[in-house]
Amino acid sequence: MENIKKEHWEKVFSTKLENEVSWFQENPETSIQLIQACKLPKTAKIIDIGGGDSYLIDNLIALGYTNLYLLDISQSAINRIQKRLGANKDKVTFIVSDVLDFKPIEKFDAWHDRASFHFLTNKEDILKYKSIVFNALNSNANFVLGTFSTEGPLKCSGLDISQYSVEKILDLFEDTFEMENCFTEDHKTPFETTQNFIFSHFKKI
Repeated sequence: MENIKKEHWEKVFSTKLENEVSWFQENPETSIQLIQACKLPKTAKIIDIGGGDSYLIDNLIALGYTNLYLLDISQSAINRIQKRLGANKDKVTFIVSDVLDFKPIEKFDAWHDRASFHFLTNKEDILKYKSIVFNALNSNANFVLGTFSTEGPLKCSGLDISQYSVEKILDLFEDTFEMENCFTEDHKTPFETTQNFIFSHFKKI
């Protein structure tokens, strides 16, 4: 199963242009605003989960953040963003891994995940993800999650996904995280379709 998942994402990132995938955003404004709302020092350790070759890291570098990490299952995605960043790639620690296999050796001040978590569809994987996030974060650290809402798609990139309401997100996370903010937002894809996301900002209890 693990190899099938990796093969899927390697194929996506080696055969499609950046604007040929539905999650593409040239300006990931919502994610940037949510990270800035964490009011972290520029030296804070921030990790982007399943970010692929998104433009979030470019923007965080431009804003002066100096302790950035990017995790993605696809080496092809990492190669693409490293090429685009040029010399700035040295300002980022890149990790090629499935998030469910991630065993961080350090603690983070913020964990950001937009459009990765919803690919987890069985309860065991979802609970494992929750445990990994909790253990990877410093106390009182920030957890920013963007995932498909109950008004969003049922599939993405040909794969089944999980949809979330605020109640479902709270039911999953409220025993270990305190919700600071939650809202839904439409994302316009490069194909002129609309996907409804639910964004949440939590603090680790």
